[in-house]
Amino acid sequence: MRGCAARCCGSCPVADLLNQARDLDAADSIAHFRDRFDLPEGVIYLDGNSLGPLPKASRERLHRVIDAEWGEGLIRSWNELPGGGGDWIAMPQRVGAKIAPLVGAQPHEVIACDSVSVNLAKLIGAALSLNPGRNVVLSEPGNFPTDLYMIQGDGRVEQRLAERDAIFDALDASVALLLLTHVHYKTGEMFDMERLTKAAHDVGAIVLWDLSHSGGAVPVDLNGANADLAVGCGYKYLNGGPGAPAYAFVAERHHGEFSQPLTGWMGHAKPFEFSDDYEPAPGVTRLLAGTPPVLAMAALESGVELIAEIGMDALVAKSRALSEFFLECCVHHDVLQLPSPLAGEGGAPSRAEGEGVPAPAAAGAADPSPNPLPQGERAFAGALTLVSPRDPARRGSQLSFRHENAYALSQALIARSVIGDFRDPDILRLGFAPAYLRFEDIAEAARHLAEVLETGEWKEARFQERAAVT
Repeated sequence: MRGCAARCCGSCPVADLLNQARDLDAADSIAHFRDRFDLPEGVIYLDGNSLGPLPKASRERLHRVIDAEWGEGLIRSWNELPGGGGDWIAMPQRVGAKIAPLVGAQPHEVIACDSVSVNLAKLIGAALSLNPGRNVVLSEPGNFPTDLYMIQGDGRVEQRLAERDAIFDALDASVALLLLTHVHYKTGEMFDMERLTKAAHDVGAIVLWDLSHSGGAVPVDLNGANADLAVGCGYKYLNGGPGAPAYAFVAERHHGEFSQPLTGWMGHAKPFEFSDDYEPAPGVTRLLAGTPPVLAMAALESGVELIAEIGMDALVAKSRALSEFFLECCVHHDVLQLPSPLAGEGGAPSRAEGEGVPAPAAAGAADPSPNPLPQGERAFAGALTLVSPRDPARRGSQLSFRHENAYALSQALIARSVIGDFRDPDILRLGFAPAYLRFEDIAEAARHLAEVLETGEWKEARFQERAAVT
């Protein structure tokens, strides 16, 4: 590692990175939103791609729902209370409408409900109802497991898998549904949504996008891409809390035609008439099954409102800048070697004019390094290999690195209060959620990573035993 360690002398490359980070923080137009989160002192949280932190407003909102709406309003709070509040029955539609602009949808096309897994089951059924006569669901090996399990659990369908570079060739007239995750959970690689959707439509297939690592993190334009169906997660970049409700999208053009298999009472056109026979509600409301989880929905609503207030353009720009700065720091610390230099002419990274942050690559630009990098291209034995795309426009708000002892490495970092996570078999995954992270956090995280690698402290016995959740 270049330069000195934790107690820096002030005149080494480590100090240069810290000074650069502080300059970037001073120029950050959304830095003040960090104060809207309840973050533990001294913790560098690089795992918002798994679970977002607690917004302060969510704590206040939950207290209000518990004390005033549940405690005093009781069952009356299912309807709107005279003094405001309540209206629990409309929460799925109301929260969905607030998520919609974050993913390029109209308010009436998105509903908040259930989990990603349950919504996948519903939308696989919806796709089959929209495409009668076909039963093949095409996906890719290595997709998030629940996506594949939900395909396998539907006895009506045939699962077909194609490697990422063969998906276009695998699309044919037998495919009912193309089901893909927009941003890959393990590598962070992002699919070209518009191009793949068009290719699927050209052979008469419906497309279902899993936005679990996209919503609130990267540009998503479901209607611009002419998408049919989508699901997304509420507890990652939307900061809805552990186990927060998910959301589902159905394009307006399908509202009068689709059906779904989980025909619960909340998806009935008139649930409080208590009819013996199911009559689907109009639009996305028919995706509802059971009673909405009010407390969880209230927390999600608060998290979504905060992300909407910050704005996706600012979030995306800062996310890319944070991850690029982390790569720059890793190169300075000799723990990562990139086949093309981060710096431009003269060794200085480029900056967006007036922003004080690294300029993201243009959308659609060629990726200067393959994905993944060759296993042997490392700065020294035991260093990291980048498996995320080098071009920030082609990845989500995360960086993934290969290391043969990635789990122990992640645990050693957590012991230093740098929290990322691990994905089997050898991936260290770090998230760069921009709403609360500082560039100084990024510089410090890279320093800790370099020290853990250089000292070999990850080899300690306490870091080897796998926890139930990794």
